[in-house]
Amino acid sequence: MGFDFPLRKIIHVDMDAFYASVEQHDHPELKGKPVAVGGGSKRGVVSAASYEARTFGVHSAMSGFLAKQKCPDLIFVKPRFDRYKEVSLQIRDILYEYTDLVEPLSLDEAYLDVTHNKKGNPSATLIAREIRKNIVSQTGLTASAGISINKFLAKVASDYNKPNGQKTINPEEVISFLEHLEIRKFYGVGKVTAEKMYTLGIFTGKDLKEKSLEFLNRHFGKNGVYYYEVVRGIHLSEVKPHRIPKSVGAERTFSENLSSEIFMLGKLENIAAELERRLVKGKIAGKTLTLKIKYSDFTLQTRSKTLPYFVSNKDLIFEVAKELLFQAELQNSVRLLGISLANLNTEKKAEASKKEKETVYVQLKFDF
Repeated sequence: MGFDFPLRKIIHVDMDAFYASVEQHDHPELKGKPVAVGGGSKRGVVSAASYEARTFGVHSAMSGFLAKQKCPDLIFVKPRFDRYKEVSLQIRDILYEYTDLVEPLSLDEAYLDVTHNKKGNPSATLIAREIRKNIVSQTGLTASAGISINKFLAKVASDYNKPNGQKTINPEEVISFLEHLEIRKFYGVGKVTAEKMYTLGIFTGKDLKEKSLEFLNRHFGKNGVYYYEVVRGIHLSEVKPHRIPKSVGAERTFSENLSSEIFMLGKLENIAAELERRLVKGKIAGKTLTLKIKYSDFTLQTRSKTLPYFVSNKDLIFEVAKELLFQAELQNSVRLLGISLANLNTEKKAEASKKEKETVYVQLKFDF
C-alpha cells in the first residue's frame, strides 16, 4: 500500500528491565533471582523489577509491601541513579554512531531516525540488530527494538519480542498489522481509555478504524484525531534530537568513599580519558572546565576554571582538574567525581542542525 506522506526509517530502542538489569550485571549474585529496585522501606515503591520478579506479578509503581506479598523471595536493591545515568550515556554514545537524529525518552529508551545514517546502511532492521549487539558487548545488557515507518509503530513493535528481541513492521504490512492489533496495545491508549473503548465496541484496530473522526472527537476530545490517524498508519511526529549540548561531561560514583586527594588522582585521570573519548567522538572542545565533587553526605561542590583556548585532550583536562582538586581542602570523604567542559565550540554546529531539518525523503525502493 502507498502512503501520501514521507516514509521514514525509525527505530525505537528499549532496554530490558534496565535498572534491575544493571544491578544484576554489577552484582552477579543477583543474576537469575527476582530483584526489585527500590521499594524496600515500609512506604517504598518499586522503581523497576527484573523479569524473574515480573513472573510473580511484580511491576514498577507497585508498593514494596504488595511486591513482597506476591514474591516472598524478592530481593530489594537501593536505586543508584548515578550509575544508571552512566550506563545510559554509554548506550547513547552507541546510538550516535549511527545517526545524530536520536531522541531519548528516558534513561532506557530512545528513538532513532536512520533514513539517512552514518553507516550508509539501507536496512533499519540490520542497524537495529547491530545496535543491540554493540550494547551487549559494551555494557553486558540486552535491549529490544522496534522498526517501522514512524515513531508510533516503532514504539509498539519494540514490545513484541521482549526481552532481547526486535520486530520490523514493513510499509506493506502496516495497515494489516494495525487492524489486527489489540486496542490496549496501541501506544497512547492507557487502561482507562481502553476500558472506555471496550464499552464503545472497540477491541482492535479494525474496530477503531470503522469509527468516524466525528465519533472519536465526540468521545475522546482532542485525542480523537490522534486515534483516527495512527490506526491508518499516520504519525508525522519527527525524531527530535536534543539541542546541541552546552556542556559535555563524565563522572564516576565510587563503591567506597575516598578520603584523600592522592587516592582520587587515578580515578580523575580515568574520568578525563572518558571525557576525551566523548569530545573526540562529537568533535567538540571547550574552554570552561568544571570539577564536580559529591561528598559522602551527598553535599555537592563545583570548582571551575576558564582557559584562553579550547581543549579536548585528556592530559590537559587532567592537569586542570588536578589543579582544581587541590585548590581547596576537601570537606568530607568523596563518593563521586566528575569533569565537564562548557563554553563549547558548537555555534557552527547549531547552524548546521537547522539546515539538517530541510532533509527531503525520497520514496523509491524502501527496504527495511
